[in-house]
Amino acid sequence: MSDKIIAVTGATGAQGGGLVRAILADPDGGFTARAITRKPDSDAAAALREQGAEVVRADLDDEASLHRAFAGAYGAFCVTNFWEHFSPEREQTQAGNLARAARSAGASHVIWSTLEDVRNYVPVGNERIPTLPGGYKVPHMDGKAEANELFRQGGVPTTYLYTSFYWDNMISFGMGPARDESGRLAITLPLADAKLPSIAADDIGPCAYGIFRDGRRWIGRSVGVAGAHLTGEDLAAGLTAALGEQVTYNRVTPAGYRAFGFPGADELANMFQFNVEFAAVYGAARELETSRSLHPDLTSYESWLERNVERIPVPAAVKVG
Repeated sequence: MSDKIIAVTGATGAQGGGLVRAILADPDGGFTARAITRKPDSDAAAALREQGAEVVRADLDDEASLHRAFAGAYGAFCVTNFWEHFSPEREQTQAGNLARAARSAGASHVIWSTLEDVRNYVPVGNERIPTLPGGYKVPHMDGKAEANELFRQGGVPTTYLYTSFYWDNMISFGMGPARDESGRLAITLPLADAKLPSIAADDIGPCAYGIFRDGRRWIGRSVGVAGAHLTGEDLAAGLTAALGEQVTYNRVTPAGYRAFGFPGADELANMFQFNVEFAAVYGAARELETSRSLHPDLTSYESWLERNVERIPVPAAVKVG
C-alpha cells in the first residue's frame, strides 16, 4: 500500500514546515508530505521539494485551490496566519475554506491549529480585559476559536491543536532583550509572576505528527502542547546563561505594555493578561507530559537557546568615553 498523504498548509512556515520535516524524517512511518504553499517556486518550497516533499500550490483565500490541493489526502494540517493581515474575519473565512476543502476531499483526520476564545473567560461587557475593535479581546486567539465550529459543524474529523508562545518570538517578533538607558539588557513582558507555556516553534509540527501517527483516537479531542512553563525570571535567566551577559526581567502591567503603542500592543497585552489571570487553566491545557508523549525529542528552553542564541538580535553595548 502507498503511504498516506498528509496535506500541510503553511508548509513554508513554522508550524507546517515542522510537520513536513517530521514526516520526511520518518520514511517508514506510513505517511508522505504534501507541502501546500502560495509560492511553490520560492526557495523555501524548493528546499522541501529537494528533501522529498510533494509541493502543491494553493491559497487559503482561494477555496477551489484548496479542494485541488487536498484531493486524495488521508489527512490535512490546517493553520492560518493572523499576523499576515491582522484580520480575524479573514482568518475565519480561510478556516471555512479549509474545513470545506477537507470535508470535500474525504480526509480521515484533520488537525486545526487553534487557540482559546478569551471572551469565554472575560465577556465582552467586562472591561477587566479591554474589548478591542470588532468585539474581540485577543483577536488572533478569539478568531481561531470561533473557527473551531466551522470544523465541528462541517462534520470534519478534527483534532484541535492548542499551541503556545514561541521562543522564536525573541528572534522574529521583537520580544528579545533590549537595553535600557543605563545599557543593561532586559526583556519586558506583562507576565507578573505567572508561568508562560512556551515552545520552540519547530516542535509544533513534530507534535502534530505524533497526533497523526497515534491515529484516530485524537479525533474530536483538543490537545495543547508546550516545551516548558516558564516565568519571566526563567526566561531572563536562560538568556543570561546563553548570552554571557546579565539579562533582567522587566515586569510591566498590561496597561503599561499597551502604552508602548506598537502594532498589536493592545492585543498582546490582553493575551498576556489572560495568561496571567487564567494561568492554571491555560497551563493545564498544555501538559508537558502529553507534549513529550507526542514528541519525545521535545526541545528544552536551554537547548533552544544554545542552538539559536546567535540569531537573537541583541543591541550592542554602548561604549562610554
